[in-house]
Amino acid sequence: MASGREIKTKIKSTQNMRKVTRALEMVSASKIRKAQDLMKASRPYARMMRRVIAHVAQAHTDFKHPFLIERENVARVAFIVISTDRGLCGGLNSNLFRRVLPAVREWQDKGAQVDVVAIGQKAIQFFRRIKGVNLVGSVSHLGERPKLEQLVGVIKVVLDAYAANGLDRVFLAYNDFVNTMTQKPMVDALLPLPLVAAELAAQQASGDNAYAGITLEQTHDWDYIYEPDAAAVLEHVLGRYVESVVYQGVLENLASEHAARMVAMKSASDNANKVIAELTLSYNKARQAAITQEISEIVGGAAAV
Repeated sequence: MASGREIKTKIKSTQNMRKVTRALEMVSASKIRKAQDLMKASRPYARMMRRVIAHVAQAHTDFKHPFLIERENVARVAFIVISTDRGLCGGLNSNLFRRVLPAVREWQDKGAQVDVVAIGQKAIQFFRRIKGVNLVGSVSHLGERPKLEQLVGVIKVVLDAYAANGLDRVFLAYNDFVNTMTQKPMVDALLPLPLVAAELAAQQASGDNAYAGITLEQTHDWDYIYEPDAAAVLEHVLGRYVESVVYQGVLENLASEHAARMVAMKSASDNANKVIAELTLSYNKARQAAITQEISEIVGGAAAV
């Protein structure tokens, strides 16, 4: 059994650790409401953009934007991965990376090159260590109120590459905020917009949402009058669509980060309380044993005299 002094030192260090975890828990609890408000305020716009693009994708026009063209031979794909800048948020980032890596390996097995755009310090550090993956862009430290201007650079890298036929598929990976206790890692398709129906059916039948992106319901034919012309309108609208979806993913991930950190730090504080209780019991036993031994020595010495 450890001495009373050693146990007392462990108790003190555990108490100090509990102070840190409690402080982090309270900080995340204070920030999660603001993050949820930002996320919920942006959701209607992102959903409406998705609906508009679903209609535009079904329209018949002489101009075919590159984002609307399904390419059969996939030679290069890109993943936009959104992670956190800091740790201490449980398995939030690791669960997302475990969801992304099988998709990356699957495309590599098919002979496709894989590019990654990392948003967040944890994703940057992780994909720098992964062999066979090209880290083509990165951005980090977006803060508590991310701005779209901070993301435009890395988004433009992907959009320009796709428009120039340098990419054939683009996917977005992020943590979807369900509630405070649940954050779901998602890998959604961004480009091209009209996905192969057979591929979607197979994924839905298997229950795997790894590549499930935009489902276009072909109820009837759509047609529009474009002003000034289809090329200018689609170039602007489709670019804004991709930006809104990526920005919404960043806000979802931010809310998920604070929720996961709050839960993880509360669990750490509870575990610290259990450890302190166990160490206190061990300390009392060690102290009582030492007192008993001293009494025995005194009694034995007195009997010898």
